[in-house]
Parts: sequence; structure tokens; C-alpha cells
Amino acid sequence: MKRNRAFTLVEIMIVVLIIGILLAIAVPNFIKARESSRTKTCIANLKQIDSAKEQWAMENKKTTGDACGFTGILVPDYLKAEPSCPSGGTYTVNAVGTAPTCSIAGHAL
Repeated sequence: MKRNRAFTLVEIMIVVLIIGILLAIAVPNFIKARESSRTKTCIANLKQIDSAKEQWAMENKKTTGDACGFTGILVPDYLKAEPSCPSGGTYTVNAVGTAPTCSIAGHAL
């Protein structure tokens, strides 16, 4: 008598159920970690913009409240290129002495 060695439908369904449960746990955590990473990258970009703006202000004898934009700080001495928000937001440099901002809520210095 030869036995047929195969998985039963119940065994396959249990494996699919276990994989589904693991995915239901893992996917939300992955999405949360990805957004957290984007937020941290955006904040790092804002710090870089702020640092470049303050360096530009010191070298050009600007005081608090003087206007500044990316055109003033986009030179090799300050910023090599305009950073972009990984979540698709846009950055506003703002005046000297004030923090730059991102258009995405929650991304702030």
C-alpha cells in the first residue's frame, strides 16, 4: 500500500492564516517606521537650512528679521543644493532669526 504524501487543505489554510496574522502585525509597524524616518530626515534638512541661513547672515552682516531665501544660501559655501522633504512638503527659509518651516504638519524644529 502506497501512501500519498501531501499537505491537507486544513494544513495549508492554517499556514495561510498564520502568514496573514504576521502581515497584519508587521505592515502597520513598517508604515509607522517609514513615516518616522521621513519626519527625522525632514527635521535634519530643516536644521541644515537653518545652519546655512545663520552662516549666510553672519558673513553678510544681516540681523534678526532680515529676509533670506534659498537664492541667498544656495552657494557651495552654505548649501550645495536645495533639500527636498521626503514626504513631499516644501520648505520655507523664513527671515534671519526664525526657524525654517516645512509645509507638512508635524515636521518642525
